[in-house]
Amino acid sequence: MAKQQTNPQPVDAAVTPRFGSIPTFMRLPHLKDPSQLDIALIGVPWDGGTTNRAGARHGPREIRNMSSFMRKVHHVSRIAPYELARVADLGDAPVNPIDLMDSLARIERFFAKVHAGGCVPLSAGGDHLITLPIFRAIAAKRPIGMIHVDAHSDTNDRYFGDNKYTHGTPFRRAVEEGLLDPRRVVQIGIRGSIYSADDMEFAESSGMRVIYMEEFARLGVEKVIKEARRVAGRGPTYISFDVDGLDPVYAPGTGTPEIGGLTTLEAQHLLRGLQGLDLIGGDVVEVSPPFDPSGNTALVGATVMFEILCLLADAVARRRKPPKKR
Repeated sequence: MAKQQTNPQPVDAAVTPRFGSIPTFMRLPHLKDPSQLDIALIGVPWDGGTTNRAGARHGPREIRNMSSFMRKVHHVSRIAPYELARVADLGDAPVNPIDLMDSLARIERFFAKVHAGGCVPLSAGGDHLITLPIFRAIAAKRPIGMIHVDAHSDTNDRYFGDNKYTHGTPFRRAVEEGLLDPRRVVQIGIRGSIYSADDMEFAESSGMRVIYMEEFARLGVEKVIKEARRVAGRGPTYISFDVDGLDPVYAPGTGTPEIGGLTTLEAQHLLRGLQGLDLIGGDVVEVSPPFDPSGNTALVGATVMFEILCLLADAVARRRKPPKKR
């Protein structure tokens, strides 16, 4: 079925107040058919991979609430995502809160339908393990690159005996399954105490470019952007943003906070510097509203989603243009 020409638009806050109408991501329509969209905003309300402070299962609902603060046009890039692409809230992926493996399968099936519909996913988690089944759906035919903002590498092997699937293991599994090309992965903001001296061995030996927070502070945002673009290259690339990559003074509502992280402004500048890459999806994870009753961390999550949405809409529009004749 051909995609309609009239793009969905957010509810106008100058007409209907932000506290009115049913909450959806960015106040967009709630649609169910990914084939009618270019970009789908999706919630994944699941934190069954969390090893300590749970609560990220409530992230999508609160991010929807706080996304009512977002407007239509990016104030710096002037990207108007809803003019460039058909975007809507596709609802939540189905999950099973008492069965980890069943949840992974359900999430993968949901995103496989999104991918088959020719739609780019932008998701709100949920803990970071949700990215693995998303990769299984969108990277089954070829490995992809990733720009990863986080305090943690998430490349550990096992937890609590022989458990391979937690929010600390998704990217090790993704590399092992051939979904992620480690030579096209950059991890930004890594910091904090570790379990053992060789915790980072897999990430570093596999070829991932790990930018620890100390290096980030030394290089500055512009040089980190340049390095991230170099690593990602021209191939298909995914953005995964864990809010604990930020200093907890900006995002206290998360499961594994680590002091000494990025500021919200640094994160915004970093993301804006990724415009023009071949971006094929993204997520914002680990927003845990029970740890931040103020709603500020959910607002951070919604704002970061809008930043990534603008990048994805620009990428969709670029891919739509025919190549220039020589």
